Amino acid sequence: MIALTWWCKRSKHCDKDGIICDGAVRSGKTICMGLSYVLWAFYRFKDMNFAICGKTIRNVKRNLVFEIVPVLKQMGFMCELNHTENCLNITLGSKHNKFYLFGGKDESSASLIQGMTLAGVLFDEAALMPRSFVEQALARCSVEGAKYWFNCNPEHPGHWFFTEWISKTKARKVLYLHFTMKDNPSLSKEIIARYKNMFSGTFYKRFVEGKWVKSEGLIYPFMNENMFYDVPEEPFEAYIVSVDYGTVNPTSMGLWGKKENTWYRIDEYYYSSRDTGMQRTDEEHYEALRRLAGNRKISYVVVDPSAASFITLIKRKGEFKAAAAVNNVINGIRLTSSALKEGKIRICRNCSAAIKEFSLYSWADDNSKDLPLKENDHAMDEIRYFVTSKRDAEDRRLRVFSVAR
Repeated sequence: MIALTWWCKRSKHCDKDGIICDGAVRSGKTICMGLSYVLWAFYRFKDMNFAICGKTIRNVKRNLVFEIVPVLKQMGFMCELNHTENCLNITLGSKHNKFYLFGGKDESSASLIQGMTLAGVLFDEAALMPRSFVEQALARCSVEGAKYWFNCNPEHPGHWFFTEWISKTKARKVLYLHFTMKDNPSLSKEIIARYKNMFSGTFYKRFVEGKWVKSEGLIYPFMNENMFYDVPEEPFEAYIVSVDYGTVNPTSMGLWGKKENTWYRIDEYYYSSRDTGMQRTDEEHYEALRRLAGNRKISYVVVDPSAASFITLIKRKGEFKAAAAVNNVINGIRLTSSALKEGKIRICRNCSAAIKEFSLYSWADDNSKDLPLKENDHAMDEIRYFVTSKRDAEDRRLRVFSVAR
């Protein structure tokens, strides 16, 4: 209730310049903040411009706009989303306000919001946006009485948003509220239990307990001997090969087969020139890819995006479709962890190189950011590429997890 009404005249928090809501996933903070933001805008202003910002405009629409618009309409608001201008026009009686949508995915995004005059700004998942974009958007809030709104899931305690905002709420004159899953009345005990089972280690502490904690220890601590499986009998519904390519570093390939909505890593190729003392060429690695695929129909070969020469070779040969992998390391690790725990992907016992790396793959001791150790990570990277790879629209049925947060 505080998040919905903190700006009201009778609230003891009405003198605050903004609000920060952080905490667990699925805790209801996004829709609560979105509704409160619009209600405040109409309580305080008319014929003004506001901003709603997210990692991408697509994320803003999906995570916030499409969630709050039906509720606003039930409350008597008229809402019209102009997709061309990325603007949500909202009317209530004689009052009208515009809410422009912005994506803050990288440092260059700050230029998108320059020159605007805003009466308020809402940042959905503020910790995923670069500091330059957030500060530029805040600088646009020059209307008297303007306020700013932040929500996010926790990250590393060295993250700029934690050090510059959450740690300085009194100096910044902002209200800070922490959400848990219990704050969302729509979640049943069964759904809460499911989310708790999706995460482990650092990600459990952040996304379930809602804590800003440092990453440490094994990245996949739950991958014990009970998490590896026998190879199911073929045939499978579909096949994909994932590749982490190296010349001096090892090259790892995984052969994946889909059966009953689960992807099994049924075989692998792992070659380390450091162990053998001999480097292999693109052509030699390609022949290894062919042997791994055998006579199976491979839907895609998902390749490390930095391996340009190997991708070019695959395309030139014309036997396989090559798809560049998505290389967002931390989000990819989180999605891979969830996919493993939920049984959407399974590693078979014959994949000895991958099993060895699962027992060694660890977080680096870094006080400023999340960073895996750059060792024992080649099968780990290749498995992550498989989980997060983008594919053509006609083959989205093959996707394991969405790359969105």
